[in-house]
Amino acid sequence: MPSPSPTGPCADGTCEIEVAVGDVVAVPEAYDLGPIEVTAINGGEVEMTAQLTGSAFSVSGCSGGGGVSSEGGGVVLRCGEGPAATINDAMSLQVVEIHDNAAVLRIEPAR
Repeated sequence: MPSPSPTGPCADGTCEIEVAVGDVVAVPEAYDLGPIEVTAINGGEVEMTAQLTGSAFSVSGCSGGGGVSSEGGGVVLRCGEGPAATINDAMSLQVVEIHDNAAVLRIEPAR
């Protein structure tokens, strides 16, 4: 049985959205990621987790000393404001701005 199609503002793969801790952003299956959950916003970084739906994972370009760790089929991303990160050579994720307890993310297909 196919998994349900993502819904929400990022379901088509392109959005700019304000998020807070606990928010979940669904992205298209083509990005090889399950829904992205915002787990922390502090120290000028946004921390997010997501399950991998593809067989491989790659990320490049999280600014601000961002890092990635992979745990049990899921990944943790920490990204600061700045240039977009490219995830799985398919998705671009940029932290546009960070406020006290919210952040603005821009998600679009990788170029």
